[in-house]
Amino acid sequence: MSIKNNWIDETPQWIWWSFLPVLGGLAIAYAGNKSKTSSWRYYGLALFGLGLILASTDLAIIVWLAQIGTSFAIRKKYLVKVASRTASIDNYEVAQLLAQEKGQIDINTCSKDELVYDLGLPIVYANDIEDLRNEGHIFTSVEELADLSGIPERVFNKIKPLITFGYDLNKESDISWRRLNSFSVEELIACDLDNIVARKIVEEREKAGAFKSLIDVKKRTGLPLSCYKNLI
Repeated sequence: MSIKNNWIDETPQWIWWSFLPVLGGLAIAYAGNKSKTSSWRYYGLALFGLGLILASTDLAIIVWLAQIGTSFAIRKKYLVKVASRTASIDNYEVAQLLAQEKGQIDINTCSKDELVYDLGLPIVYANDIEDLRNEGHIFTSVEELADLSGIPERVFNKIKPLITFGYDLNKESDISWRRLNSFSVEELIACDLDNIVARKIVEEREKAGAFKSLIDVKKRTGLPLSCYKNLI
């Protein structure tokens, strides 16, 4: 994403408030209110109430430790819940937390804003992905997306948990590369594919079934994408 920082390693001010005897439970309640997490709010209030009741007993220290432990236990989840759209995705773990809290992004249906701000992709790549979708292409895997868009694999390795691919192989069989699953050798040749390439594709399809993605075509036939770029 556009702003690069170590936001996931920050320690919110309310964490330090949790060190206060008795009153520390209110810090957790505050975090719950700020992040709109009811369970944290109620738990914090419960700790505050227990702290008041047990303030003059030996059990007060247990409540105090529970306040502190809970605060640090929910720190990362809190930061993810309140993160802005411009918070950076620095690693795989951060992407997993974001996916758990805010859901995955469907590459085939999301907006350009989501590609740029929620996934952190540079605008040039977002434009390329949008152009491919406008031409009827439906992405089916991270490998295919990386191969066709030219985005470095290391970038995708960080954001994989956030990405999903909504598609139906039974639909749009006559659009883009999916013609490789239905066209005859003659029809593929009519699309300017080399005779040997067309026969190799049809033979592999008849032997092992329909191709699931462009990457699947490439792996099963051993043919580079350039051999059938006319259908991409």
